[in-house]
Amino acid sequence: MSLWTSLEPASATVDPGGSTRVRLRLRNTGDVVDEYRFEAVGPVSPWTRVEPQMLRLYPGTTGTVDLTFAPPRTPDATAGPNPYAVRITPTEHPEATTVPEGNLTITPFTEVRAELVPPTVKGRFRGRPKLAIDNIGNTKLTASISGNDHGDQLAYDIYPSNVQIEPGRAAFVKTTLKPRKIIWFGPKEQRPYTLSVLRSGANPHPVEGTYLQRGFLPRWLATFFGIFFALAITFAMLWIAYKPQVGTGARPKPVEAGNALTPTPSASAAPVIPAAPSVTSAPPAADSGAAAGGSGSGGGGGAKATVTAKPKADTAATAVKRLAKSDPGGRHVCYRAFVFGVGWQKPVCDGTIGGTVGQGKQVTALNIAVYNVEGSAGTAMVHNPQSTNGQGSWLPKWTAVIADRKDNYVGSTAKDAPYMVTFVWNVGSGQLCNSVKQVEQDWSSQVCNGARPGLNTAGNFNNNHWIEAIKLTV
Repeated sequence: MSLWTSLEPASATVDPGGSTRVRLRLRNTGDVVDEYRFEAVGPVSPWTRVEPQMLRLYPGTTGTVDLTFAPPRTPDATAGPNPYAVRITPTEHPEATTVPEGNLTITPFTEVRAELVPPTVKGRFRGRPKLAIDNIGNTKLTASISGNDHGDQLAYDIYPSNVQIEPGRAAFVKTTLKPRKIIWFGPKEQRPYTLSVLRSGANPHPVEGTYLQRGFLPRWLATFFGIFFALAITFAMLWIAYKPQVGTGARPKPVEAGNALTPTPSASAAPVIPAAPSVTSAPPAADSGAAAGGSGSGGGGGAKATVTAKPKADTAATAVKRLAKSDPGGRHVCYRAFVFGVGWQKPVCDGTIGGTVGQGKQVTALNIAVYNVEGSAGTAMVHNPQSTNGQGSWLPKWTAVIADRKDNYVGSTAKDAPYMVTFVWNVGSGQLCNSVKQVEQDWSSQVCNGARPGLNTAGNFNNNHWIEAIKLTV
């Protein structure tokens, strides 16, 4: 079997969200009729369409196949040169596979989404909103953040003031707003402000928020103090002007001799309260046995060791509690992914990407916490190396937390834990939605469903398509 191939052109350029076409020419240089199957391979194969997928050629004849590349306008379409190839398999001689290669350059694009969490903050001396910046372009985002308002009524402390965000990732910028003037008395005042995301060669991306400044003392308390001081001054003036003359008509009584000699009993002295001991360091942690041994030692010197508590982990529950505090009437879900080789990521909330995109790293466990939806339950299908039907295996049971603001864990963080293929979950009330990114596949469409007994499935059941990233909302 002999085959000649040519890609026209061998290198092509395409914009994300657009498409381009490359023509593959091939000639059967053998002496028998053969039929060829075509399959796109490489990192751009999910966005490649081959037409026709099969072609039959007589000896000495030439045929053409069109390759259409249509990368999406998402962070998955990595900017720059991307190699691709077409696997050509002859029917008569399947062992003689030919793989012509080409190069597809995807042009870069930048797209930024930013929002304030929460959009309105309250305080007397300062407010602390966070600016969430999502890079939904396909190239690294470098930007600086600045703040301004009408009348220069606020000062801004922004950390960090410069960010670099990889495609498909997000960054949180902490901001402290300080009013230049303190309201001692009176009602609340609204102070609109704007945080701008500045990129080189692009227009600023403004995000507007409101700082609701409270008075140091409420108006009713100021009125009360005013009335109290006025009454106090009036009473003092009246007392001075009309001070009553107080006298007594009592006369000293002679003391009899017998009584004079009788000693007056003295009052007994009050018991002295011992001073409280001064504590110079935190007491050491000890179990009941150690405490009992210390009480029987009968004294003895020796410095006590200071035990420092281990910082509490930032879990999905701690993240959703912060959201619940700033938005008590809303519905929220926070979650974090345990990524193989990385560990637990920081928690994200309400549709933000958890996990990694385009790095081929597996998610083996998820930590979820919800608010105002009456708890959550979940399970997962995980990779089964001994599968005979091409599907994974379900975990032995569901994990459920029928309470808000509590951590729910699905999967395993063990060193040899199998990676997740499919994630299934539900909530007690309202609606839940999800979208999932599996290896070598595009983001799935958002799927929504009602509350329990309804459930949502994220991912397909292919044993080799593990979950890379996930987005959840309620």
